[in-house]
Amino acid sequence: MDVVQRWIPYCGEAPGPEVWLSRWNLDPVLGLALLAMAIALWHPARWQHVDARRRRDMLRGSWALTVLLYVSPLCALSSAFFTVRVVHHMALVLVVAPLLAVGLDPWLRRLPAPLWTSTALAAAVFWVWHAPAPYAAALSSDAMYALMQLTLLGSATWFWSAINRAEPAAALASMLATTVQMGLLGALITFAARPLYPPHFASALSWGVAPLEDQQLAGIIMWAPGSIAYLAAAVWIGWRWLRAERDRGLDMKTT
Repeated sequence: MDVVQRWIPYCGEAPGPEVWLSRWNLDPVLGLALLAMAIALWHPARWQHVDARRRRDMLRGSWALTVLLYVSPLCALSSAFFTVRVVHHMALVLVVAPLLAVGLDPWLRRLPAPLWTSTALAAAVFWVWHAPAPYAAALSSDAMYALMQLTLLGSATWFWSAINRAEPAAALASMLATTVQMGLLGALITFAARPLYPPHFASALSWGVAPLEDQQLAGIIMWAPGSIAYLAAAVWIGWRWLRAERDRGLDMKTT
């Protein structure tokens, strides 16, 4: 019993199979913040220009996913399984962050965005928070949990903003480097000989899942879908680059 009571993260004590669908996060601070964001994002007079409406849609998407990640029972389930926590984090850095990078582009462009610095920082932050000791600390304290979430999201948003502003060749190289490091971290977690994340030992067992199996599935998700998502972004950048070069060549021929 002591092991279960030790780990009570922000999303609450890990639920069992019979109750997790009823475990909505009703944190009033988060609720007020989301309400204020919704009022701003759905205010009809704020988003008249076409570009502004595009940014609004990106921000609305990030708002909806934030509700899913932090309010719905998925939040509580991430207390039970390391796999769900990894899915949670991948959604932050691969979906919420690029949506914010586009939605907040006019404000983010006021900040410097050196590509390789932002790439290295985003990778370092992701690796640090998935090391066993910092991860356990984040699931032991609301303040540390908030720091983990904010640094993951903030560094990833800065990375995607830098990607959006970089020259295609540099952006492609950065994306490929990110693909490699994400795959490496996932492989290390997958092939670890023992379970590394004590906050999920008892909770995974309560669902009939061995902690090592939970960890291996999380590593595979990080290794395969995570790496593939970055690789897909790299392919998209490369395709747009080739198309721009082709169009430039056609324009030179016509002139």
